[in-house]
Amino acid sequence: MIFPAFLQKNDTIGISAPSAGVGRKLEDFDRSLLTLKKKGYRIKETPSVRVNDMRGGDAKTRAAELVSLFKDEDVNFVMAAAGGDFLFEILPYVDFKAMQKNPKWLMGASDPTGLLFPYTTKYDVATIYGCNAGSYDISPLPVFLKNNLKIISGDLPVQKSFRKYMKTPGFLAEKIEYDTPVRWLGTVDSLHVQGRCIGGCIDVLKDVIGTKYDGAKDFVRRYKDDGIIWYFDNFSLGAEVFYRTLLQMRYAGWFEHAKAILVGRVLFESNDTGMNYEDAIQLAFPDIPVLYQADIGHTIPSMTMINGAILDLEYKNHKSALTFLLK
Repeated sequence: MIFPAFLQKNDTIGISAPSAGVGRKLEDFDRSLLTLKKKGYRIKETPSVRVNDMRGGDAKTRAAELVSLFKDEDVNFVMAAAGGDFLFEILPYVDFKAMQKNPKWLMGASDPTGLLFPYTTKYDVATIYGCNAGSYDISPLPVFLKNNLKIISGDLPVQKSFRKYMKTPGFLAEKIEYDTPVRWLGTVDSLHVQGRCIGGCIDVLKDVIGTKYDGAKDFVRRYKDDGIIWYFDNFSLGAEVFYRTLLQMRYAGWFEHAKAILVGRVLFESNDTGMNYEDAIQLAFPDIPVLYQADIGHTIPSMTMINGAILDLEYKNHKSALTFLLK
């Protein structure tokens, strides 16, 4: 596993728009960039970042701009500008081999899963699932974002489960207000396990299954001696679709050598038959420990995950601690 160099003061963060542009929320985006600049980082944007469109330009252009940041010797770290819905269309035009020849950290959240997952599972370069470049606009900066900023600088803190979270989606709320107790649940009472971490937004991963961008089966076999810890961020899959997606992943060999599964809180819950998400988890994983209602994904606050790293996971009394090891 290749672990790129972390950010140092005066390093340059390259930002591209593999998914949506940020033109509709420029004030928030600039406020986020100001946070990064105050940390001592320089910013280099590709031309499509500020496009006011759910597609940050046409697919070929977005792919070329992303890869250009990996070829640029002045860029030290690459971030996706934002999430969205249309990253999947750029994949045929992404030169992953060029990215692998110039390995840099690639970080994003939500739709950028479509890049992070193949880059790690097929090309053995670790990636970070936690924030997009526009995520740092919250003031004062909360603990989960402080943890993220530590991680991208190479300081890997123990990330402990939070005390409360926001029930309202952050992008629909007028202010950040933690109003709901955090209580991790599990199919086991306690757990302490290590394994190589991989995952992302399951709404995106379901579209990857069985395509040439699906490196999961080879990845889990390559690292079978470490064992695998999967994590899933569910944005809006209904319970039944979530269940069928987990089964499809199982049928495709994704859960061979799995030691544990982490499932984040669902941002937009729904069902068609009365099935709930706990039903889906218990039916899909009768043989693998699962922790759910986790601080992972679209709800605030959330933990930063490192794809390809060894995850040391502890769980007891509905609380958890996650520590990443780069080996």
